[in-house]
Amino acid sequence: MQRDEPTFSADDELIAIDEDIAPSPTGTEAPDPWKVLIVDDDEDVHRATELALRGMLVEDRPVQLLHAHSGEAALQQVAQHEDLAVMLLDVVMESDNAGLKVVREVREALKRSALRVILRTGQPGYAPELETVRNYDINDYKTKSELTRVRLFTSLTASIRVYRQMRTHERMRQGLEGIVRASTELTKLHGMQRFAEGVVNQLCALLGVRTEGLVCAQGGLASVGEPARVIAAAGRFSQYVLQPLAALDTETIRDTLMRCLNEQCSLFAPALAIYFPTSAGRGLAAYVELSHPLREGDRHLLEVFCSSMAVGFENVLLYDRLIDQAYLDPLLRIPNLNRLLELLAAPELEPANSTLALLDIDDFSAINDALGHEFGDAALKAIVARAHAALPECHLARLGSDLFAVLGHSGTVKPDTLQHLFGEAFEVAGQRVRLSATIGLVQLGTRDCYGPELLKDAHVALKQAKLHHRGTAVYFSAALGQDARERMHLLRDLREAFDAHNHFFVVYQPKVRLEDGRPSGVEALLRWRTASGELIPPDRFIPLAEQSGLMTALGAFVMRSACQQLRRLRDAGHDTLGMAINVSHAQLRDPDFMTILKTSLDDAGIPGSQVELEITESMAADDLDLVRRLLAELQTLGVRVAIDDFGTGFSSLSVLRHLDAQRLKIDRSFVNEMLQDDSIARMVISLGHTQRMQVTAEGIETEAQRDALLALGCDEGQGWLYAKALEEAALLDWLAAAQA
Repeated sequence: MQRDEPTFSADDELIAIDEDIAPSPTGTEAPDPWKVLIVDDDEDVHRATELALRGMLVEDRPVQLLHAHSGEAALQQVAQHEDLAVMLLDVVMESDNAGLKVVREVREALKRSALRVILRTGQPGYAPELETVRNYDINDYKTKSELTRVRLFTSLTASIRVYRQMRTHERMRQGLEGIVRASTELTKLHGMQRFAEGVVNQLCALLGVRTEGLVCAQGGLASVGEPARVIAAAGRFSQYVLQPLAALDTETIRDTLMRCLNEQCSLFAPALAIYFPTSAGRGLAAYVELSHPLREGDRHLLEVFCSSMAVGFENVLLYDRLIDQAYLDPLLRIPNLNRLLELLAAPELEPANSTLALLDIDDFSAINDALGHEFGDAALKAIVARAHAALPECHLARLGSDLFAVLGHSGTVKPDTLQHLFGEAFEVAGQRVRLSATIGLVQLGTRDCYGPELLKDAHVALKQAKLHHRGTAVYFSAALGQDARERMHLLRDLREAFDAHNHFFVVYQPKVRLEDGRPSGVEALLRWRTASGELIPPDRFIPLAEQSGLMTALGAFVMRSACQQLRRLRDAGHDTLGMAINVSHAQLRDPDFMTILKTSLDDAGIPGSQVELEITESMAADDLDLVRRLLAELQTLGVRVAIDDFGTGFSSLSVLRHLDAQRLKIDRSFVNEMLQDDSIARMVISLGHTQRMQVTAEGIETEAQRDALLALGCDEGQGWLYAKALEEAALLDWLAAAQA
């Protein structure tokens, strides 16, 4: 093989080597050199090239020479040095085309498109110049005799400039791809802290620096005294996350971040701090500890990154606001029902040791009505503040206007601990207010069910506590759950029966004059027979009908049926009998009540004087003005009014003086005990007669009871002694026999 000989022309002598050596500026760090690889199997070529390039600066940076004496060694050097700028490559080495094979491997296998190749050969006609340059992306192609020092410098400078531009474009492309990737990945991160951590990591990858010296801070809100805070950090700074920025122990970083936030712009010197603006006015700043100056194009990439991430921060802020609205109570800033259900389903929850309690503040609506909603809101905040202080390890949630949930360890969430919260008066708007709460609890370890079911169980226990007495606490039990399920099934069947229109019917219990036992009237009573033929007692379905809103429609059905029945009784010759109809509180409040009554009377063609509406004592006491107004309207129709269940409520006896009622009814409970103690029955009869009212006793079952009532002067009675509630055919038979 013929060897290429190093050749340098006399032009080299015209260039003084010492003049090309530029001294490094004192006190400054030397710039990174351009790496140039010399590939030649002749050691003299290496020494000659070193001599020619000694002290040379290209684009104000020195040149560092690397050496390889074969094609294989050259490929190893290229693979090892990512920042190799130029390769001075001999064509003929271990083979005639060894250099060209190296170029092909560099381009195709190692994918080093930016590396510039200056092909050197001592045999000018060996390889076609144009074909070689075109096929192998060769930056320059020179014979060794052409590469004088001046021409070598010129060729090397041109190649390095191209390399720098290509690497800049390559970094820009990779950076932009990284930004697009980062934007895609970061959209999966919700919450300001997690998003900021993601931005910190992506920023490190973009600049090629470690995450040890990164701090991300969010500006404060001066209007509420909220300071700037560290929301993400790496390395030794991670201990400051969520702490005020002022707590940061490194003055340079702290001051740089504060300046960046205050000036609302990125800082590139002397330290790097990137600013991310947000429309909410609380911008973010990320401090990056650089180990080297920013490279060409980095600043532009950072500007693009900031613009992209600023949109991401806006989206996170919007997401956080949506999360607040979805999972936080807007007044008290504590979890709401949605968040409580998440907590109940959280994998870290230990059901065996956890209890859920519902606290219903007693008579809270009265506080709002008497002292105003602002005072009520302040009272709720005082309750929450005390609960947080007393139950720091528990979760507190607001489920309704005055309904709270507490979830925590069973040793803490228990009746005495929760009721102790209300042991002392609350300071609210300068006043001392005493409050209490009724509590329902469910121990999660005793229930094999999930969040909504657990909450339902707690509601069942709370309802049971309210039935017992306000201010008490009740644990959920299997028996309570069974009762609740039965009520739910009954309510479902009740709705289906109402829709079917043929499962409800009216029966009539006769009433008699006690002095002679002659019929004086009947009382209309609603009954429900299920599709299977089962009769459901009224005391089971009437409360459900009232709770579900069906009572108004059912009451209208009873009124129409009773009026039609009275019409048929009159037609059968019983024209002196009266018809008593029970009226619910919901019916009285119905604006169409009087219209329904008038229509029922008119359609049946019966006089109002033969109809008597029965209302309870508690209904009259709860809404006396409404009842008095309705009674006045009823008088225009001639309809009479009876006060039912008198003596079982807690109303004042003075209520009777304000009601223009015609009858007072003694509850069956007083009739049952009158043979042992007739004081209440005696008092009711005396009071009724004093008010010029007729008195009727319910539930008479024995002749002894009848005789005792008659001796006290009771006017009328009804009960099994005379007849049970009867359907129409049986009623007609009973009337015929009673009047015979």
